Amino acid sequence: MTQAAYQILAEDGRLTRKDLPAGLTDKDLVAMHRAMLTTRTLDNRCMLLQRQGRLGFYGASQGEEGATIGSGYAFRPTDWVFPALRQSGILLMRGWPLEKYFHHMFGTAHAVEKGRSMPMHFSDRQFNFVTWSSSMATQLLHAAGAAYAAKVKGEDTVMAGYLGDGASSEGDFHCAMNFAGVWKLPMVFVCQNNQWAISVPFKKQTASDGIAVKAQAYGFEGVRVDGNDILAVYEVTKKAVDKARSGGGPTLIEAVTYRMQGHSSSDDPTRYRDAAEVQRWAERDPIVRFERFLTARGLLTPQQKEALEAEINAAITTAIEVAEKAPPPAFDTLIQDVFREPTPRLVRDVTELKEIRGMK
Repeated sequence: MTQAAYQILAEDGRLTRKDLPAGLTDKDLVAMHRAMLTTRTLDNRCMLLQRQGRLGFYGASQGEEGATIGSGYAFRPTDWVFPALRQSGILLMRGWPLEKYFHHMFGTAHAVEKGRSMPMHFSDRQFNFVTWSSSMATQLLHAAGAAYAAKVKGEDTVMAGYLGDGASSEGDFHCAMNFAGVWKLPMVFVCQNNQWAISVPFKKQTASDGIAVKAQAYGFEGVRVDGNDILAVYEVTKKAVDKARSGGGPTLIEAVTYRMQGHSSSDDPTRYRDAAEVQRWAERDPIVRFERFLTARGLLTPQQKEALEAEINAAITTAIEVAEKAPPPAFDTLIQDVFREPTPRLVRDVTELKEIRGMK
């Protein structure tokens, strides 16, 4: 590709320039690392739970933590996130409790969506995080509509529309891009180009020079960044967010990264992917790179990392234990939230279903 990916941290963890992105403090760096490590630890624990038959589905973000956390950190908590499959780390970074995470994953009575959503389809309006659909790219239209509403209302809210490279082949992506460009919407498209749309390699998805270049056709800026460099991702996203908030319109960010595991727990990537390719990307691990930087800066020691991992694992264990003991959603919640008041037919349907199941 002719457009180089913007980078601040070299692969050995050294800065390629003298200064950090504007506004970032050591406290921010530590918080970003914690968010990355939490996301990675959750991947490992949840994949084990799925293999044990305790979870039905999981989509790991291993290898993409730099792109997810780096971009998510650039938005305000009041900005709305319209995620794809691998952005739950942003929700947790915003303070969403781990117990809520696992209530969702187990579909308990305490799940925000009352146990209705498929695992990994997180949402919570109190944290400005909107559920996505497994039909790729539909969330981008929702983000564009919300951005248009914010503009009409004169609000300074920015919408984050996340997608993978596979979603850039969907019509909804192009519709959302066109709408955002025409109306100069306060929106940032963040594409985590992880090289694979399930089993379809990126080279078979487009004839264009990457994804960022596609923004030109819709009249706004596209930026290509090293998605495994959390500092570069943060800086590029922060500039795009500030531009959108000040009325400068949308930006398309292409964060070049790699999906280290399968598309989901239902996928076997060894059937279509070369092990040597995976190993090359493993050597570019975003967490390892950032930890080298933090260590050199005096912000992380082996003892501190070990203690942090133990703390995160303990919190996850507690959250799992609480969620697994929780009851399932009440049967009558099946017909809630469909209409303001359940219609007589819905009430009749649920009554008949309860009778069939021998419920009072």
